[in-house]
Amino acid sequence: MQKSIVSRRDFLRLAGSFALTSILGSTGLAVGKKAARPNILFIMVDDLGWSDLGCYGSDLHETKNIDRFASQSVMFTDAYASSPVCSPTRASVLSGKHPARINMTVWREAAKRPAWACQGKLLPPITADSLSLEEVTYAERLKQKGYLTGHIGKWHVGDFAHFPENHGFDINVGASVWGAPPTYFYPYKGVIYDEPRFVPDLAMNEEGKYFTDRKGEYLTDRLTDEAMEIMEQAGDRPFFLNLCYHTVHTPTEGKKKYVEYYKKKIKQGMNHQNAKYAAMVKSLDDNVGRVLAKLKKLKIENNTMVIFYSDNGGQINQWDGQTVTNNTPLRSGKGSLYEGGIRVPLMIRWPGRSKANNKCTEPVTAMDLYATICEAAKVDYDKKQIDGLSFLKLLKSPNGNLGRECLYWHYPHYYTNTTSPVTAIRCGDFKLLKYYEDNHVELYNIKQDLSEQNDLSEKLIDKKDALLKKLNAWCKQVNAQMPEVNPDYKKQNFPALLSVIQP
Repeated sequence: MQKSIVSRRDFLRLAGSFALTSILGSTGLAVGKKAARPNILFIMVDDLGWSDLGCYGSDLHETKNIDRFASQSVMFTDAYASSPVCSPTRASVLSGKHPARINMTVWREAAKRPAWACQGKLLPPITADSLSLEEVTYAERLKQKGYLTGHIGKWHVGDFAHFPENHGFDINVGASVWGAPPTYFYPYKGVIYDEPRFVPDLAMNEEGKYFTDRKGEYLTDRLTDEAMEIMEQAGDRPFFLNLCYHTVHTPTEGKKKYVEYYKKKIKQGMNHQNAKYAAMVKSLDDNVGRVLAKLKKLKIENNTMVIFYSDNGGQINQWDGQTVTNNTPLRSGKGSLYEGGIRVPLMIRWPGRSKANNKCTEPVTAMDLYATICEAAKVDYDKKQIDGLSFLKLLKSPNGNLGRECLYWHYPHYYTNTTSPVTAIRCGDFKLLKYYEDNHVELYNIKQDLSEQNDLSEKLIDKKDALLKKLNAWCKQVNAQMPEVNPDYKKQNFPALLSVIQP
């Protein structure tokens, strides 16, 4: 079994001991004293679409706990991922930098340009498959100030040498090099995407024996159990938990009772039609409710900032012969730089510091979370060394703005059925996409045309040219790696070549 550098149970056993007291003593934080800094719980969901929650307009999924949380939070309507796929967004959150700047623009299995990624008109660039240890993550900064830092669940931003323990996390539960579990049911091992996989740490005890009481256990439930154990053991010390659920990423597997419930609920004409996916969303909602209830039980909810976020848009390809989800009213989905691939749910609750039941329309993005978390924790960071901006002030003034002119995305890769290599820019209400196969551009007013159906590139020539100039200048500024002509390309339809769903 793959082991963490320090066993999480060993670490938690030491949490109340002299050993950890000595560690924390160097930071000036005394054990047993009430933490001056807030606890921070960062919940990141995998592939959750913008309209997959009740509070964001789902017509099928029931998310009573998350909806209640939304009513207690600032809910962001124009929150974005840094990338339309997972690894780049996760690296961006950890580093505060744009994926193009750190040359992590695709998920790690595709980073070194494997043969299956080289069937299009263009060859994608060779990119980094691990977040460099030279990057100072927000976990490192918080740890230096006495935070107990824990990572639970999906990692997918590096090999073993670049695991959470080497990026500032005291505790690592379940991180792996892969982007998806083989199954959501215990013992969490099997074959997926034509390779054997498992979820480390969770199937066996420390003696290397399978647990006898976990038959039928669901992965989302187990990750929540692990997070709550860390909360309990943290005591009066401030904690930062990176709770990264694998759900709702494929394989699409839900608890049987929930699948049967949604099969009966689905009606013709609904945007969402996948009962198994709906069941996964239901289990997610159950567990968000559980972890929030734990904060209340421990009497720390008033001193805990809770962030709920998704790493990219919802998957619109098929799994087991059925479309995974539907991002209506947004166009397209995961892998695309249309809104369906990059606009995501984001809610933040910090009692006494955030305005409950408010919506914020100011555009924010993944790399902003670094600065926002550090500022909330009163931890210094070098603003000149990151690309993100703190949006902490928006929690008190949701109608405010950050003074940022534009947001950018760079995805010089293919993704099955959704995109060819593309770069995009949003400035105000306008968004421009530049596709590299033929260098054509598209321009949309996303305030008036959220579904991106009315291309204005031939009507608003001056606006198109101005945004294209900004986009090209930004690509040079961050040294964005570009695709190149594929000399071996055969005149075939690329999406048909990769008919299987991509991670």
